[in-house]
Formats: sequence, C-alpha cells, structure tokens
Amino acid sequence: MRSETMSIQSSADVVLVRQSVRQWAVELRFSLVDQTKIVTAASELARNTLDYGGGGTVKLEALQEGIRRGLRLTFEDNGPGISDIDLALKDGFTTGNGLGLGLSGTKRLVNEFNIVSEVGKGTCVTITKWK
Repeated sequence: MRSETMSIQSSADVVLVRQSVRQWAVELRFSLVDQTKIVTAASELARNTLDYGGGGTVKLEALQEGIRRGLRLTFEDNGPGISDIDLALKDGFTTGNGLGLGLSGTKRLVNEFNIVSEVGKGTCVTITKWK
C-alpha cells in the first residue's frame, strides 16, 4: 500500500494537498465527480487543520480491498481540539465566519468519516472515498 505524509503549515500547503489528492484520485481512476468530492473534502479539512488546529499533517493512503480501490486521508493537528463533536458536525454550526457546512459537508462527500478530538490535545479526522 502506497502512502505519503504532507505537512500543513501555510495556505500554500493547503494548495499542495489539493493537488496531491487530485493526482492520487486520478491515478486510482476515480470518476471526475468522485475526484471533485475527495478534493473538496481534503481542501476543507486541510484548511481546518491550518486555521483551527494551527497546522498539522495529512497522510494519504491508497487502499486496495479485493477489487475495490480507495483513498484514505488522515488529518492530524495538535490544536485546541473540539469540545462538542456532535455540535461541530451539525449543519450551520461554525466557530468562524463560514457557512457552517465544513465538517458536515465533508462527511457527506465521502464514504467513511471518523473524527477523534481531545480538548487541549488536538484533532484527528480520517476520511475514505471508495471508487
């Protein structure tokens, strides 16, 4: 299984994450719609990692389960964490100036979504898109 870890410390890194995720999705032969979904989800989570987590990393992993192919992305930061994950996943909830569709919207774009967060320790969000 192929994997790569990228640092997210600046807006330029968010762009690089988007580009890498698109490249991986193309290589895995995702449809254009699925490429767009995983890139959009990755962009949102990379931006959250930078803006709310103070920076962190993303690990990209190409998955193979039988004939099924997928792409797993794991975003980690050591930021302030999320005190109420259920609230953070509700449409319309925002701590910034956005529409509040970030985490809930991201969850709808992928097949698997997992979030673990501890206040004062950081957040880890793992998403998987299957072809």
